Amino acid sequence: MCWENTKKEKLNTVDQDTKDMNKDDNKQLLITTARRIANVEEYYFSRKLAEVRSLDSPQHPVINLGIGSPDMAPSESAIEALYSTARNPGSHGYQPYKGIPALRKGISDFYQRIYSVPLNPDTQVLPLMGSKEGIWHISMAFLNDEDEVLIPDPGYPTYSAVTRLVGAKVRTYPVKEELGWRIDLNALKREDLSKVKIMWINFPHMPTGTTATHDELQALVALAHQHRFLIVNDNPYSLILNDHPMSLLSVPGADAVALELNSLSKSHNMAGWRLGWVAGKKEYIDAVLQVRSNMDSGMFLGLQQAAVEALGHDQQWFSRLNDVYRNRKRIAHELLDQLGCVYNKNQSGLFVWAKAPESVADVEKWIDEILYEARVFITPGFIFGEAGRRYVRISLCATEDKLQEASNRIQAFLMNQNQTANQTLVS
Repeated sequence: MCWENTKKEKLNTVDQDTKDMNKDDNKQLLITTARRIANVEEYYFSRKLAEVRSLDSPQHPVINLGIGSPDMAPSESAIEALYSTARNPGSHGYQPYKGIPALRKGISDFYQRIYSVPLNPDTQVLPLMGSKEGIWHISMAFLNDEDEVLIPDPGYPTYSAVTRLVGAKVRTYPVKEELGWRIDLNALKREDLSKVKIMWINFPHMPTGTTATHDELQALVALAHQHRFLIVNDNPYSLILNDHPMSLLSVPGADAVALELNSLSKSHNMAGWRLGWVAGKKEYIDAVLQVRSNMDSGMFLGLQQAAVEALGHDQQWFSRLNDVYRNRKRIAHELLDQLGCVYNKNQSGLFVWAKAPESVADVEKWIDEILYEARVFITPGFIFGEAGRRYVRISLCATEDKLQEASNRIQAFLMNQNQTANQTLVS
């Protein structure tokens, strides 16, 4: 097929360039890399998006439905706060490692208003340069070599990568389709959890869009108490297509065993601004600060002031945002219907998670066919774990026009496939 020839040509070029570079590097490289990086690969999207960009052209641009990077702008007031602060000559020096008091109070007020969780802004909140760096800082602060880390399958790949980088042991737990993509708590309770130090959870769950109930979170907190491990909820999607935003820290007893990461990336269209935080018990926050204060020198004041402004947005901001995502989701469902995928219409978050049709033998190969022939990039589910191998994920971070164009291209792609199949049968 033509997509295979195109892909081979592209990959052969990349492989040859890599071989040439490696040949040169081997002649010059006197210092070996650390053993720890042998346990991780370059992040999938770092590699795949380079391939996607290589296919892009003005005549036939690739429509990227792969990543959850909001395409809408932050509020005008947040942008103005950045701009006005940046114009002040006194704004450009180092800032406090714990963030400015106004930002910590903004986060505390946000948690009280959205989740009904009281936080002491001086001791229970630590701003971060995006919540992703918090995964690293928390792991560095709490994990030793012999510790085990419970990681959801399917789940965010960074949990596993960071665990391996710090020398701890990855131990996956299934998030089961037959349970509505929920954790099998009964099975987990029967396991030996004596070596577990951290359990990563992520509700609303990425990639499946499942939300947790209060009872489920309560059961997880009880399990963490019983086995004396830290449970960390990664919570950036709680305000996207979710009528009941919830914090793990709202559960009684969670403060003794839990931390929560959160972010302005998804809910406030500020992914590239890298504005997040970790919240929880003072002693745990202090441990994370011990690591973080040795890794950077504070966040630019203009970004912090913009975050303060964004954190104060009222319900109208989120209502308007979610109206846009609901309309996009409808078109994404139509696209998946064309492909013959099966999905739950009630998913929360920025994505639609869907099961590929049984007629597709190899989902990753199928996704590449769509990419190379239709110039539409969809994320294959295998990158989120073994449980995702028969699945795909579509991002809602594209305009309705782009989603409709992607749907039209998919339709043409399927028609071409059917014509080719019919011609093969005739011949």
